[in-house]
Amino acid sequence: MAGMPQSGVQERGVLIDLLRAFGPERRIVGLADLQSVIAAQQVEVRQGDIVILRTGYAEALLNMQSAPDPAALDWFGAVLDGTDDALKRWISDSRIAAIAADIYAVENPHLTPDECCFKLPLHHYCLFKLGMPKAELWYLRDLASALAQRGRTAVFLTAPPLRLPGAVGSPVTPVATI
Repeated sequence: MAGMPQSGVQERGVLIDLLRAFGPERRIVGLADLQSVIAAQQVEVRQGDIVILRTGYAEALLNMQSAPDPAALDWFGAVLDGTDDALKRWISDSRIAAIAADIYAVENPHLTPDECCFKLPLHHYCLFKLGMPKAELWYLRDLASALAQRGRTAVFLTAPPLRLPGAVGSPVTPVATI
């Protein structure tokens, strides 16, 4: 994925629908849970894929219109367990290209409900150790519906970023071709 700011990202994407598997309640998803969903939804994760995680968070946020409820959103949906070393090994060993999700952080930012500060070990692992990009707050309901209607989980994904020289990140405008 060299030259990403100039060329954008074009890869095979695979949708893992955590909302369909677990519902809207907060669930911390480790490797065992993730592999269970991958098997149940017959998702084939290949080297170079962008793993797309649907939790329903962006849908809930949009449903709240102009009055989002931070307390409700803070504990909404499935999130990856950034403390699960087996999950981190799977991410490395699978050689996926990126992780995208419809929730901020992709992982559980609160290791316990009463902690004051965000802790993002999966961010550190993916971004700094692996150099793997992560994308957040994608709207995935329509894509999940279209794929389910066709009995598919894979798409051709194009995600061009804004060209912001010197920046450490950029929003993208993802387009999935089924």
